[in-house]
Amino acid sequence: MTSLQSTLGDEPGIADELAKNQREISIAEFFEKNKHMLGFDSGARGLVTAVKEAVDNALDATEEAGILPDIYVEIEEVGNYYRLVVEDNGPGITKEQIPKVFGKLLYGSRFHAREQSRGQQGIGISAAVLYSQLTSGKPAKITSRTQGSAEAQYFELIIDTDTNEPEIGVEETTSWDRPHGTRIELEMEANMRARAQLHDYIKHTAVVNPHARIELHEPTDSFKAERATDQLPAETEEIRPHPHGVELGTVIKMLGATDSHSLSGFLQEEFTRVGKKTAQKVLDNFRDQHFGREMAWQPPAGDAIESAVSEVTANKSPEATAAFTSGIAERVTECDRLAHHELEGIVAAVAEEIGVDHGTFGETARQKAVEAGWGAITESRDGECYRLVDSATSTRKDEATIEALSRRIAAKFDDGRHRLTRSALEGYVDRAADMTQERDEVAVGATARENIVSEFWSAMRTVPDDVPLAREVASDRNAARDLVAAMRETDIIAPPTDCLAPITAELVEAGLRKEFDADFYAAATRDAEVHGGDPFIVEAGIAYGGEIPAEGSIDVMRFANRVPLVYQRGACATTDVVKRIGWRNYGLDQPGDSGLPNGPAVVMVHVASTNVPFTSESKDAIANVPAIEDEIELAIREAARDLKSYLSKQRSIAKRRKKQDVLATILPEMATKVAEVTGREPPNIDAALARIMNNVQVSRVAENGSVKLVVENHSGASEDLDVTDIVSAEPSDLSEGTVIEMDGEWFVKWSPTISAGETATLEYSVDGEATFDLDVSGVETAKLTVEEEG
Repeated sequence: MTSLQSTLGDEPGIADELAKNQREISIAEFFEKNKHMLGFDSGARGLVTAVKEAVDNALDATEEAGILPDIYVEIEEVGNYYRLVVEDNGPGITKEQIPKVFGKLLYGSRFHAREQSRGQQGIGISAAVLYSQLTSGKPAKITSRTQGSAEAQYFELIIDTDTNEPEIGVEETTSWDRPHGTRIELEMEANMRARAQLHDYIKHTAVVNPHARIELHEPTDSFKAERATDQLPAETEEIRPHPHGVELGTVIKMLGATDSHSLSGFLQEEFTRVGKKTAQKVLDNFRDQHFGREMAWQPPAGDAIESAVSEVTANKSPEATAAFTSGIAERVTECDRLAHHELEGIVAAVAEEIGVDHGTFGETARQKAVEAGWGAITESRDGECYRLVDSATSTRKDEATIEALSRRIAAKFDDGRHRLTRSALEGYVDRAADMTQERDEVAVGATARENIVSEFWSAMRTVPDDVPLAREVASDRNAARDLVAAMRETDIIAPPTDCLAPITAELVEAGLRKEFDADFYAAATRDAEVHGGDPFIVEAGIAYGGEIPAEGSIDVMRFANRVPLVYQRGACATTDVVKRIGWRNYGLDQPGDSGLPNGPAVVMVHVASTNVPFTSESKDAIANVPAIEDEIELAIREAARDLKSYLSKQRSIAKRRKKQDVLATILPEMATKVAEVTGREPPNIDAALARIMNNVQVSRVAENGSVKLVVENHSGASEDLDVTDIVSAEPSDLSEGTVIEMDGEWFVKWSPTISAGETATLEYSVDGEATFDLDVSGVETAKLTVEEEG
């Protein structure tokens, strides 16, 4: 019976009919139907994404021009739509580039550059323009003025989704009060349901860009983040690709485009961190991959080499034969191991040396000598294989098993030069092990096989064969594959980090201080690491206490290349790492010892890289790359250790304060009772309390114009204090210290260092009546007792 499927296509011309429906799809047309991939999946999120793309562009433009960013964002409800306006004080965009920057997807200056930047693909701002025109039908309005221009350029445009080209509706010059910068105005279908995410984006942007001033005006509120520093991020330098991060197709493309003829020149010219020595190491590894290695055997003892070579040396005088054979034998016995090409080198060198006195030893004589010598060297390879297998396997293998396995491996070396690749060697070992397991019923496991392969491979020698030229490798996919493997195998210095601009720990802390009123701040910046050939740096910061809400989970702020990641928190590597850290060890409550901890804390993580591995085109979450996750964890733990010290200290102080409060209640009552019983004056409670609590006690006594401050250190450690007595009359006769007069008051200041158990006396004099106000710093309040008289 004929099936229906078997008859499909029998109709004449059906293939031609199907072909008529095939056509090219432009990138703009693709994203027109898949705008959710770029973060424009709803009106609420679309508005946040549009703000993000415009602000990111503004920050990149200003920083590249060395300008401190001033960015203005306005959101206004206009009928059924929302109008978004973003202005910056950047260098402006030239007239020719404006339509392409805003009206063409995949158009940008950073895609091919290996340096840190917020935007890279050339999609973001043009995608916002596309979303605007799709939802409102209105064009984007762009105003831009370059520095020194008398007027600004004004465009109204949309994107032709069929061709991915800008369609300009208005093009004219206009006046603008900014001396330079860019303004974009978009109308779109949107809503303010994601207002919290919008505020988070602006606030978090201010945290990791403390050099920027950002102002947001929306229908019901406004927000302004002032600049915390005038220090711009360090300028980045574009770098060449690193050999560890390139793929086969990229290398083939680079080989086809290079001006270098040799592979060594190609490696040095096209890649970073590759000099002459490193290039040679790569080429040696390439030889191993492409040509294979030659097995190097231990030379036989005695005169076996000399006898073997002598037998095949004919038509030479006895003197010449003796010189030739003894010279070869002498050099061979000096070697611990010898490969075929090394023996060829020895024979050639000896032939050249004795040729002056004994005549020429031609190619045939040399070849026969090599064959005879190699036969003598490899004759005892069974024993050599036994030693290598015995060295690689555990002591649990009996002698008979090792002997059988090594004999079978030795039998595999049956070609003339004993040259093979590592994969071929693995095949030798696997076949010999399988045969041993089958015939001798002794298992040779995967680990033992790997160890045997490594032992033999280390005994083999890299061959001196000439490597092919760059253009030859470009046309040979197998050779190019071997080159890529060689580059990845070679130990090469990590890429330079001047292509990155980390925030730095100092400015991370400054950003947190600017946006969060907390009691404690800590920050850490890790050293650069490499993933896939791209360098990256991870930074972390923690703010704790103060005005940060104590209820619920901590706030996790995620950043990549100074851009906040607002959405897809649960899909991000940063969140995963924060959840798996044991926060109880650092003083935070973590129910179940996993997940986000609770408490008044903010944890921020910033990943800076030339190529951040995002999970999608919308760039909302960092992929779970082990190397990056490890660095995120180390950065967080480094900052968390400071938090642990702080919280431990606070708990100690709280415990101390509680004890001191109890004593302050009990001691006066005890002193009163003692005084009643003894009939004496009550003792000095402050002095007793200071001694019991191991406090630092500072007491002042003023009498007859003489002022004396006594500092007693009852603690177990040396203390560095700043003691300031503010007096209303001019002091004199100071015991060291300094005096500063300000608004009719005199500040008498000392900075003594008091060892444990020691006392210091600070003195000065005043004429007439005076008032005093004592201030002591440099020691925790809970560890300080101050007593004033006079």
